[in-house]
Amino acid sequence: MKKRSVLIAGHPTSVTMEDEFWEALQEIAAQRGESLNQIITQIDSGRSGNLSSAIRVFVLQTLRPDPLV
Repeated sequence: MKKRSVLIAGHPTSVTMEDEFWEALQEIAAQRGESLNQIITQIDSGRSGNLSSAIRVFVLQTLRPDPLV
């Protein structure tokens, strides 16, 4: 688990997630040409629950775009 400080709409907040999710999120951000803060701000704007959980779901949905049947 790794805790990182990120900026969401200019406000600092801390997010704790497993290293593998941070690495995957960094890869997604790089592929999109965006920063981690930009990606996390987008995730934050559409979430209804816990931010760490929303990020994990985003990573899984991005890496597995076709839902399992």
